[in-house]
Amino acid sequence: MSLPEPGRPATLGELRATGHVHRSVKSEIRENLLARLRAGEDAFPGMVGFEDTVLPELETALLAGHDLVLLGERGQGKTRLMRTLAGLLDEWSPVVEGCEIGDDPHEPSCVRCRRLAAELGDDLPLTWRHRTERYTEKLATPDTSVGDLVGDVDPVKVAQGRTLGDPETVHYGLVPRSNRGIFGLNELPDLAERIQVALFNVLEERDIQIRGYSLRLPLDLLLVATANPEDYTNRGRIITPLKDRFGAEIRTHYPSEVSDEVVLIAQESALVADVPEHLLEVIARFTRGLRESAAVDQRSGVSARFAIAGAEGVAGSALRRAARVGEAYAVARVCDVPTVVPTLLGKVEFEMGEEGRERDILTHLLRLAVAETYRSRLAGLDLTGFTNLFADGAVVETGELVPGADLLAQVGPVSGLSKVLDRLGHGDDATPGQVAAAVEFVLEGLHLTRRIDKDSVAGRTVYGA
Repeated sequence: MSLPEPGRPATLGELRATGHVHRSVKSEIRENLLARLRAGEDAFPGMVGFEDTVLPELETALLAGHDLVLLGERGQGKTRLMRTLAGLLDEWSPVVEGCEIGDDPHEPSCVRCRRLAAELGDDLPLTWRHRTERYTEKLATPDTSVGDLVGDVDPVKVAQGRTLGDPETVHYGLVPRSNRGIFGLNELPDLAERIQVALFNVLEERDIQIRGYSLRLPLDLLLVATANPEDYTNRGRIITPLKDRFGAEIRTHYPSEVSDEVVLIAQESALVADVPEHLLEVIARFTRGLRESAAVDQRSGVSARFAIAGAEGVAGSALRRAARVGEAYAVARVCDVPTVVPTLLGKVEFEMGEEGRERDILTHLLRLAVAETYRSRLAGLDLTGFTNLFADGAVVETGELVPGADLLAQVGPVSGLSKVLDRLGHGDDATPGQVAAAVEFVLEGLHLTRRIDKDSVAGRTVYGA
């Protein structure tokens, strides 16, 4: 976070002299969003696959000034999308110095700031808050209290001599502390129904009430919540009066295109080795196959975190091989993908009746994903140079602990390899590890399309056997 520029106004009078005018948070977001749209800039950086579906609806809701609920299955980027909204706030905004709820110096809300404004006038001191400080997020849990969200009496302030009737004895909760900003509430249905009631005034009257105080605290904020559709019936629900107070409900979804899924995996994964794009496509198709499988509980969904963890696991397997066999550079190959299946099992909810078959289901869908990627990437190429390797009964042995150099030594020069490398996005600058990954991908594809045989035993794979 950068620091505010030197010479920024330090009092209300100096601020007014600059021509600064008060804007509500929703007006601020609206104007900044319009400026980005007119300039053709990306208003929600990092969001993949929502360009023609979710984002237009979100833009409309924000321009209309609506509080909103992002509704979708797990791992659809709801929290990521919610956090990008902070980028639509002004980079720096003035607040009354020392105010717990970040009051706007033009129109202070709390008792303390109103008193100071009356006493000091244009000498009211102010400070500057970065937009990252104006975004607050809370994970809704069943033990969340009204005090956590709205506030409660502060016994320390009472002990200091203030009376219980003094509004300044209040300890503000997360919602009022989000004043002049954005409050994000994750997994709203997990919030107990009696606690959801406490949000009524925030969404409708834009104020809060604490412990029966005759206290009206006008709040200026954008409230965004996330929810999973299954939560309405399984763990909890959004009570109807609260749903009615949100201006918009926006449905998210998983990426609809394989290419978007690949981009998302590459963007979000922390890869410790080189994972060629065709393997990312295998993982993307594998994930999509699970989302379409009748054996998987589709009400739960298959999170994007499944694919991300899969890519990271494949990279980890490649790095392990490099360390064990002394390779200088770790490059993932097809043989690394099945190694992550056991670690990914816990991320998938299966339908009743599939007990005991979980690993077989994942293994079968992984084979399909490799075959589909092989066809999409290498369709139409003349691969007889590879099939001819096995014409005289020769075999090629590979596996998760077989160095790429050993694999290439067994294969030798192969006609058509350069075209394969071009199709896979490597070209003439491919490293030996990438060439080995391409060769193994072709061999596995030829096996899955029944052009060569394969035998696998204890981490070793023999093509042509």
